[in-house]
Parts: sequence; C-alpha cells; structure tokens
Amino acid sequence: MPTFKTIALTTAAMLAFAANSLLCRAALQHGGVDPASFGSIRLVSGALALALIVRMRTQPAPRGPVDWVAPLMLFAYVACFSFAYLSLSAGTGALILFGAVQLTMFGAGLYAGERFDKMALAGLALAVGGLVYLVSPGVTAPPPLGAALMAAAGAAWGVYSLRGRGVGDPLAATARNFAWAAPLALLLNLVFVSGMHANASGIALAIASGAITSGLGYVIWYAALPHLSAMRAATVQLSVPLIAALGGALMLTEAITPRLIACSAAILGGIALVLFARSPTRRSA
Repeated sequence: MPTFKTIALTTAAMLAFAANSLLCRAALQHGGVDPASFGSIRLVSGALALALIVRMRTQPAPRGPVDWVAPLMLFAYVACFSFAYLSLSAGTGALILFGAVQLTMFGAGLYAGERFDKMALAGLALAVGGLVYLVSPGVTAPPPLGAALMAAAGAAWGVYSLRGRGVGDPLAATARNFAWAAPLALLLNLVFVSGMHANASGIALAIASGAITSGLGYVIWYAALPHLSAMRAATVQLSVPLIAALGGALMLTEAITPRLIACSAAILGGIALVLFARSPTRRSA
C-alpha cells in the first residue's frame, strides 16, 4: 500500500493539475490576459522553474537527442488549452481534457495491437458515449469551438505522455521539452499580436500556472510515480476533473449542471472500467 508520503505527494500533484484549469480560467474570465500570452508566460516560467530544479540536482542531466515531437505536442496542448478556456468552465474543460487524454492513449494501444477484454471495451464505449453527450448540442452543452480545442489539447497531451514512456530521466526531459516549446508559444503571440493584453493579475496567474502548478507540480508527480503502480497512477488522475469542477464552483462561481454530473459519471466510470480490466494482450501476428 502507498505510504503517507506517497499519498501526500499524489494528492498535491492532483491538486496542482486541477489548479492549472482554475488558474487559466480565472486569468481569462475577466480579461486579465489574452490566451496566447497566458500560454507563452506559462511555458516560459515553467521552463525557467524546471531548468532551475534540474540545475539544483546533484546528478547531472543526461544528454541525448531531442524528441522534436514531444515539444511540439506540449506546445499544442498549452495553446489549445489556453484558447479553450475562453469559453469553457474549469470543470467542463478538465473533464474533456482528461477524457481525451485517456481515450487517446487507449486508442494508441488498440492501434498498436493490444486486445482489451469485454469489460474494458464496455468501459471505452461508456467513456466515449459520455464525452459525445457532453459536447452534443443542447441548452447546457459547452461551446463547440471550446470543446473541440480542449479535445485537441487532450489528444496532444496524450501523445506527449506516450512519447515520454520509458524516458530515463523524465524530469530532465520535461525541462528540455518546456525549453523548446516556449519559443513556439512566443511565435504564436506574433500571430495574435493585435489582441495581446495583460494586467498584473493575469501575468501572476500565468506565472503561477507555469512555475508552480506545472513546473513544481511535475516534480511532485515524478516523486510519487515510482511508488505507484501504473494502474494507481492512471486511476488517481480521474480525480482531477472533479477537483476542478468543485474548485470552479467554490472560487469562480461556476455552475455544476446535471449534464456535467451525468457525463462525469459516464466518462470517469468508463475509464475506471478500462483501467481495472485485465491487462491488455497483444494480437498475434
């Protein structure tokens, strides 16, 4: 069983991941910063924080070839995430994000030849159905563009996560990916230069998202991961959308609608079924 230290680290990491949604939504909700600038500040401050943390370690970071797909996916995730929260609530955005992340990773497994049992397939169908219902037209449906952008952010983060499997030093790799993704975000600012604006509050929230809940959050998560099984590591992340929804209701006065509750149960329940099903097997050639 996980120790108290592992539980504390895992809880802190999940709170940090949920806080990313709350910080971004709070920064954009009242026009404190434009989404392109929020993403740029987040990546630059995250890169600086991670570079400092890596530099403070006793062991030197290993050198190796740069996986250019990883920083591209990180940039795509941050950019789509930032623009999506112009119109999505914190809870709805986090639910679409983590639903898309898990579905992307499950889809990659199916494409790679993994075979899931009936319980896992039923869970996959339930999660997809819940996600489709969440974004389907209706009075309480999220805006289509925001939902599409957040789904793209989730797909990009899913690919980024898959690229990071088996990396020898995930902290150093993440610092390197942030360093390469930051200039791409700055270039995006040039595209939206006419809409650039930021006040002290918006900048502070973006820096907090980059340096603390992203940079420090990843450090905490990497400290917890060696003490968690893959099943537990995947399962605990199901708490993030619920934390974000509660945080949005308490701090941003966002509504928790019946549709959001029903879709949360379907998506998170379906993902849980997949996670707790028997380990997938490879198709024979």
